[in-house]
Amino acid sequence: MMKSKLQYILILVAVGLFTACNNHGDVTETPTNTELSEEYYAGGKLGTVFNTTSSAYEQSTPAVDANAALSAQFQHGETFFENIFVTSGSSEGATRTGLGPIYVRNSCIACHPSYGHGKRMERFKADDYGNGYLLVVTDKNDNYVTTLSGMPQTKAVSPYLPPIEERGIHLAWKEYIDEYDNRFPDGETYSLIYPEITIDRDAINVPMPDNYKVRLEATIGIYGTGLIDAIPDDSIRAQYQKERLYSSNVKIGKDITEVDGTTHPARFTYGLTRGTLQNGPGANAIWNITNVTRSDRRYNYMTAAYAVAMSQNANVQKALGLTETQIYNNLMAKDLAAEMSNDDYIDFMVWHRGLAVPAARNLDDIEVIQGKQLFTEMGCASCHRPSWTTGDDNYSGDPLVAGKLPKYPHQKIWPYSDFLQHKLNMVNDIRTGDCRTTPLWGRGLSQICTGASDHLHDMRARNYVEAIMWHGGDAEFAKKKFYNLSKTQRDAVVKFLEAI
Repeated sequence: MMKSKLQYILILVAVGLFTACNNHGDVTETPTNTELSEEYYAGGKLGTVFNTTSSAYEQSTPAVDANAALSAQFQHGETFFENIFVTSGSSEGATRTGLGPIYVRNSCIACHPSYGHGKRMERFKADDYGNGYLLVVTDKNDNYVTTLSGMPQTKAVSPYLPPIEERGIHLAWKEYIDEYDNRFPDGETYSLIYPEITIDRDAINVPMPDNYKVRLEATIGIYGTGLIDAIPDDSIRAQYQKERLYSSNVKIGKDITEVDGTTHPARFTYGLTRGTLQNGPGANAIWNITNVTRSDRRYNYMTAAYAVAMSQNANVQKALGLTETQIYNNLMAKDLAAEMSNDDYIDFMVWHRGLAVPAARNLDDIEVIQGKQLFTEMGCASCHRPSWTTGDDNYSGDPLVAGKLPKYPHQKIWPYSDFLQHKLNMVNDIRTGDCRTTPLWGRGLSQICTGASDHLHDMRARNYVEAIMWHGGDAEFAKKKFYNLSKTQRDAVVKFLEAI
């Protein structure tokens, strides 16, 4: 029986619903009964919130809310994500200092609007709110240019110059006509666009190879990453062994070594470069995006090539009143003062691992049910694996945070990803062409939460239809199936994706 959103809410009220105000002042609806199917609990019982407001991605998990100490840490840790960092000694009034000497952004939320994915932008400018684009600069063989850091900085604290000056970055969106002439068999048309980005050589302040390529990667949504972290390593390895039987293109993330010597298959980032959240996105980003140091990162995120270039710059020498050797040694020092305390960092990681996933919606809607069936029949679920079960969740890698973070043991979660890499064979593709399968949970709320509904690694797809029609490689078969659906069936698939 199809139920409208209003009917769904009324049913929850009728069977016993209580409300609680969260730290954002929104009312979060939490069902107290067990009538709902397990699929509504996208993050399991310990990781799901029933919230469809504009702050749905920003909520703490029930596991955090049940512990007063963790809840207080979550709220404090959140301030490090939301507040703007300024340079030490700045009079700008912000509470977070330590920015620079070069940086990618001055705050985390600038890249992750409302904690979601970055938005598709018409220009590359770091100060534009929601610009989650990171530059990927490689040589002709797709290897990262080593004179630039992995996340090339475009901002600097005077008198330093950024490794890449934004004046030389040019972003253009190109129309693309696919093999179907951008038209479904029933006559409905769709549009496909892709980014072309170039950087003028004279806007790059480090040595560069003769030929270099530039691509864009947008930031991912960060809600629910703690639940992904709790998936057992062996489960991901087993998924790889299963998929490699029918695809030689599928790739598992390389093993990443923790500080305690243990290794874990990478599961985070498009390039599958991070194995755990505690040794991955959050732990790295709060440092390498802002260059705010801490006890385990008492050095700047920069390359020696950049330090050489700045130490040899006459204007920098004059402004600082230092010699070439002094400037180089200052920039490359390994014993800088910690600008973020251990306690603040722990609270930040409690917040990061404590972010909930919005519950699925309208799963009993007849159109959503039809869309789910088609999603499975087309083969989409082969890569967008619907559910996983978390393990014991006993992280021990980094002693600074081990045993101090929210835990999600033995939860059935619904991220809709296999956490492996596949080739989609797109024009101006991601570096190497291998891209991690993006989790789909919560994406249906993106327009409400972030003001945009863009998809894929560089946000080239402005809606679900465009995202599907960009698929190739391992997903070519599923795309053709979708192409041959009726308009009613295509709409049902989209409605299902919006519901999960």
